[in-house]
Amino acid sequence: MTDDRDPASRGADRPLGEPSARRKKAYFALMGTCVVLILLAWNVVRLAIGMSVVAAVIPPVAAVVANWGRGG
Repeated sequence: MTDDRDPASRGADRPLGEPSARRKKAYFALMGTCVVLILLAWNVVRLAIGMSVVAAVIPPVAAVVANWGRGG
């Protein structure tokens, strides 16, 4: 029987492994959107500020989505 207080019995010594295919697709979709918004912002000046703000928020959100459910 394993001891519940032992971190190894809960899998704490195992690596987190690869993210799921769904999280990878979501990450690349978000990062692709970020790149498109930045490229469009350089060409459409009047919308540049709003698009740049949205594009700046996407990378941290993409990182959270890619790592959702890992560890802990």
